[in-house]
Amino acid sequence: MWFKVKGAVQLNILEFSLIYLLLIIVLVIMRKSKIDQTKLLLIASIRMTVQLVLAGFILTYIFENPHPLFILALLMAMILFSIRRVLSKNKNINRGFKWAVSLSITISGIFVLAFFVLVVVGETFFNPQYTIPLAGMIIGNAMTGITLGLKTFTDNLKTGRHKIDTLLNLGVTPKKILIPYVNNALETALMPTINSMLGMGIIFLPGMMTGQILSGTLPTTAIMYQIAIMVAICTSVCLTVFCSLNFGYRTLYNKRNQIMISRL
Repeated sequence: MWFKVKGAVQLNILEFSLIYLLLIIVLVIMRKSKIDQTKLLLIASIRMTVQLVLAGFILTYIFENPHPLFILALLMAMILFSIRRVLSKNKNINRGFKWAVSLSITISGIFVLAFFVLVVVGETFFNPQYTIPLAGMIIGNAMTGITLGLKTFTDNLKTGRHKIDTLLNLGVTPKKILIPYVNNALETALMPTINSMLGMGIIFLPGMMTGQILSGTLPTTAIMYQIAIMVAICTSVCLTVFCSLNFGYRTLYNKRNQIMISRL
């Protein structure tokens, strides 16, 4: 055997900085294609680098000082940021709907994370090695899913406003009118995750599995972790979107069965 599996090669600053040369290709293609987003790409690259470097320092400190309060504080920061991100994209929804979204992200994320760490892995919840990276993947994907689900739901309601008014005039209850929109939004939110699951192992090797293999973990172990995290992510997305929309849509009509799309 001409090579031996070992931990990831340590990169120095010079070697690491060479990766940014690849962005020149992106900038050239964007310029050639007349895509006026070069400034945004540069800002995104710088912001990503700064945020991840800061996260690296914070995680290093927490890993060296694994106090439960530090882990809880970081989890709350993740949840609050994800809620803020989702609500900033949906500023027009009413307060009740916002509460439904916020509680769904929080409860669903913590439930799936706790199940993964405590039951599947069998570690304490306050082990930063597992809780923090898993929380990032579970909560981050839930944030993406609910953002897509809410956009689909609100866009479809606004587009189908005349149809909704007609059905109301015919005596159809708001619940029967709105549930198909809820189900369609849930399906749309789940499709990116399901498509990723369909392509894994054949079309691409996912990030978590790749990272573990680079760190020297056996591929069989990395595969089991990747399958587990994808099931957890799918569950988190499904629970978050389902709960958000099923509790949220009830805030869109009153006791007189009037649907107020203007509250979106």
